[in-house]
Amino acid sequence: MIDLQNNKIKEIKENDFKGLTSLYALILNNNKLTKIHPKAFQTTKKLRRLYLSHNQLNEIPLNLPKSLAELRIHDNKVKKIQKETFKGMNALHVLEMSANPLDSNGIEPGAFEGLTVFHVRIAEAKLTSIPKELPSTLLELHLDYNKISKVELEDFKRYKDLQRLGLGNNRITDIENGSLANIPRIREIHLEHNKLKKIPSGLQELKYLQIIFLHSNSITKVGVNDFCPTVPKMKKSLYSAISLFKNPMKYWEVQPATFRCVLSRMSVQLGNFRK
Repeated sequence: MIDLQNNKIKEIKENDFKGLTSLYALILNNNKLTKIHPKAFQTTKKLRRLYLSHNQLNEIPLNLPKSLAELRIHDNKVKKIQKETFKGMNALHVLEMSANPLDSNGIEPGAFEGLTVFHVRIAEAKLTSIPKELPSTLLELHLDYNKISKVELEDFKRYKDLQRLGLGNNRITDIENGSLANIPRIREIHLEHNKLKKIPSGLQELKYLQIIFLHSNSITKVGVNDFCPTVPKMKKSLYSAISLFKNPMKYWEVQPATFRCVLSRMSVQLGNFRK
């Protein structure tokens, strides 16, 4: 491992890592990188972890090692993901690209083709919609702090195995009926700090859902069957957290049976807990 974080490195040249054939991890966070030579990683064929966060890179470096399992390029100036960027990187499992000025048009079609990535985070970017061509192998997708305004029926069709979904702090006003049915294995959903006016439909059909954050929205009403199925055996995992505080609803009108499939009363947050 080489740890060079918190320095003033501006450029990676062609021969900087020459001969480091056994290098496993390279940490370059918090430097002043603006340029990485296309052949800089030519000999690092066993590199598994590459951390480039908090730099000034305008693009994801070309010709990254095919052996990479984890790439973190948080807080740079990346605006585009080209089709060739991740070509052949079949071992890549974790991709962190948050805090880059990446919008929905910046991801070229086919950019993630053939990849088996499990964890993707593109938070604090400029996305206006949920990317539809991310790897179908995703287990976690975090898109918090973007400009997404709605969830459409097609948005989750590729992500059948998704278990954690982060959509907090967006501008979502509507989640199209049937959208959540496409992620049957989901366990945790974050929809806090959006503009929802009602509980998303289909939650009661998600057998494994345990955590749902809906606080700080515009929800005015909660129905008795919004969270739990009418047939008890359909629910495989009980809820451990449901947050509904900071919504303009009359909490005293919520029926007790609404939370019949919740682990304990402490799992439901309705009030603001003000002193």
